[in-house]
Amino acid sequence: MKVSRLLEKVRKQKPIVHHLTNWVTIYDCACVVKVFGASPVMAHAQEEVADMARIASALVLNIGTLTSDFVEAMKSAAKSANNKGIPVLLDVCGAGATPFRDIKCNELLDQVHINIIKGNASEIARIAGENVQTKGVDAGKVEKNLIGVARYLAKTRKATVVITGQEDIIADQDKVFLVRNGDEMMTQVVGTGCMAASVIGTFAAVHNDLAEAAAAGLACYEVAAEQAAKKSNGPADFKIRMFDAIFKLNGKTVDLKQKIVKK
Repeated sequence: MKVSRLLEKVRKQKPIVHHLTNWVTIYDCACVVKVFGASPVMAHAQEEVADMARIASALVLNIGTLTSDFVEAMKSAAKSANNKGIPVLLDVCGAGATPFRDIKCNELLDQVHINIIKGNASEIARIAGENVQTKGVDAGKVEKNLIGVARYLAKTRKATVVITGQEDIIADQDKVFLVRNGDEMMTQVVGTGCMAASVIGTFAAVHNDLAEAAAAGLACYEVAAEQAAKKSNGPADFKIRMFDAIFKLNGKTVDLKQKIVKK
């Protein structure tokens, strides 16, 4: 996989990436899509979500600050996206923390087609049916083999599954990628997981192989984070430097620094 080619496709095509996302991190999610060269839109109103999805190239859903009404709007947007044939990503943020979140995630997965399911280890394990607990929106302990969990969920839900962490795992029904880029500083900034979902959605908007798109997007995002961390003085400085590093990212650097392993 030539990661730089997908980065160039994002910058050339400038896809519209429609979000119904976490209110805590919504600004940062818009920023990360923009600095990659794509076009973010954050339309949440039930009255327009279906129309907005029809002009988008990907749809990103994030249940971080969910309400029942918000999930209904997500369903409307996703049905519209399904009809158009664009990829739909669901970030199962906080799954495993409360029964309400589990119920709403499963409602979305049952009632619309989700092409990419993204979360941390305990969130994905919970959606896969494991008895695990998520610490709010931070990963809890998972005893099971995470590659096995990702493969199982990918097969049962006919989706690409992304588990983010120190080593990212991306699985579809045929293959598995590991992404070993990133920096510890990412764990000190609220919203890096939500931004990862937006990045994956951005790359999925321009590439039909969604596992490859997810791996390439995460590698680019995390290579930029590595560059930013080298010069940062702390979490706030790091976030600003990361946006700048993404904006300045070049294909040669990405192809040299990416650590994608196909299993």
